Amino acid sequence: MSDQEKRLNSTLSMKVLVIDDSNTIRRSAEIFLKQGGHEVTLAEDGFDALSKVGDSLPDLIFCDILMPRLDGYQTCAIIKRNEKFAATPVVMLSSKDGVFDKARGRMVGSQDYLTKPFTKDQLLHAVKQYGASQGEA
Repeated sequence: MSDQEKRLNSTLSMKVLVIDDSNTIRRSAEIFLKQGGHEVTLAEDGFDALSKVGDSLPDLIFCDILMPRLDGYQTCAIIKRNEKFAATPVVMLSSKDGVFDKARGRMVGSQDYLTKPFTKDQLLHAVKQYGASQGEA
């Protein structure tokens, strides 16, 4: 294990909700996050996420933008309107790396943006970044 992996794995364990309609992305994120010592809840779309977010009480949410039925922007906005989750960081996931997508994500309350496909290091770095910011609060 490299020094960077050791540092990333030393992050406090967090509860993470991953919302993505791609089974491949959900499974990859789950594997990477569990290897990093985190508790993971998976949701296949926005409606599934809304039914799970209250039970899982995540410390961090990764949310795909392009999903059927309820897209990531709508899902993020609904979650952020709930006082219980207003301070929960949301990182938008997308295969597009456009300025418009990033700006629209910020408008609905997301804190960051991660381009798919992402690596284990990129995903765990995002978790560490928001774990540290929550630890300071």
